[in-house]
Amino acid sequence: MTIPVTSLDQLNLAFADRFNARDLDGLMALNTSDVVFVPAPGTAVTGTAAVRGALEQFLGLNLPISMRVRHVFESAGTGLAIADWTITGTGPDGSEIALAGTTADVAVHDEVHGWRYAVDNPFGTA
Repeated sequence: MTIPVTSLDQLNLAFADRFNARDLDGLMALNTSDVVFVPAPGTAVTGTAAVRGALEQFLGLNLPISMRVRHVFESAGTGLAIADWTITGTGPDGSEIALAGTTADVAVHDEVHGWRYAVDNPFGTA
């Protein structure tokens, strides 16, 4: 079992840690059961299988992600996390990859699961 995220400012960093460890189950544990994931600007997916598939595609790049938390705001168990991220390097096919974005993630907190994504929107400003 993965350790719950107890502080909102650690949620995006936990994502980066699990992403860099290629821990798909750990990434999935950071989501509510009805999470909305936005793997491309303006394109949302829901449901465990679709979210898992989209995360697998990102992990398939086999490159690390770097994350810098910019702001977090919370009220009564609901939060907004803003973070800058980059994925750069040479992809599995030999092509150069340079992805970056600024998240706008909505998170919820409960005592059992800690902070988890309700909306994971890595291209939040796009």
